[in-house]
Amino acid sequence: MNVPDRYERFVVPEGAKKVSYERDTKIMNAATFILEREDHTIGNILRMQLHRDDNVLFAGYQLPHPLKYRILVRIQTASQSSPMQAYNQAINDLDKELDVLKYELEVMLSLPLDFFFSLCNWSEVSRICSYSLRGNPVIL
Repeated sequence: MNVPDRYERFVVPEGAKKVSYERDTKIMNAATFILEREDHTIGNILRMQLHRDDNVLFAGYQLPHPLKYRILVRIQTASQSSPMQAYNQAINDLDKELDVLKYELEVMLSLPLDFFFSLCNWSEVSRICSYSLRGNPVIL
């Protein structure tokens, strides 16, 4: 069949760069970053982080083809910044945010279950558990 191997979605081929950079020749302070082996998950997170930067005038991404496994991230910045600076800042900010999330998750997982139950309304917990035990889906 014509189905590509699963590893092709994640493994960057030898000799290929994970991220490449192309400066736009027609628009000042604009560039396109090509991220190999990435999809909408990273594209949207990166786009949203770039929008938080006041120096970014435009940030968008596209997935040119569903079987190409790469995204194009386009950035245009104000004159006091460059697309490379905005991209690096966004990556660094996301890295810090992930570190905070990891730390908070580790703290929460280290707490005993009794702590979480003490925060709950027992009648609500009982209602949800009995509803779930009867085979009904629980939507919180």
